[in-house]
Amino acid sequence: MSPLVEYIVSALLILGGAFTLIGAIGLARLPDFFTRLHGPTKATTVGVGAIMLSSVIYFSSHGFGISEILITVFLFMTAPVSANMLAKAAMHIGVKPMKDTQGNPWEQ
Repeated sequence: MSPLVEYIVSALLILGGAFTLIGAIGLARLPDFFTRLHGPTKATTVGVGAIMLSSVIYFSSHGFGISEILITVFLFMTAPVSANMLAKAAMHIGVKPMKDTQGNPWEQ
């Protein structure tokens, strides 16, 4: 494997790990359900996507594998849908957001 591919894979792994860590910290530190939902669905999806892209690059240098591409596609298809369903379920059962939250559906 060439050094350039190793540098790209390493950079994507570090970037993915950083985004995943930021999403996990957001899940732990943000104040209410709706903001906690935002951290993992945005930052962690990008983080896992970067990790999967590094896996695709690494294993494509050793031979073509479709499994990493399928995992990435399914991740990007299911993470937003599940976050939307969780948010709608929380709104349905009446979970109250923080005070002064923009876009509050109960104020309309």
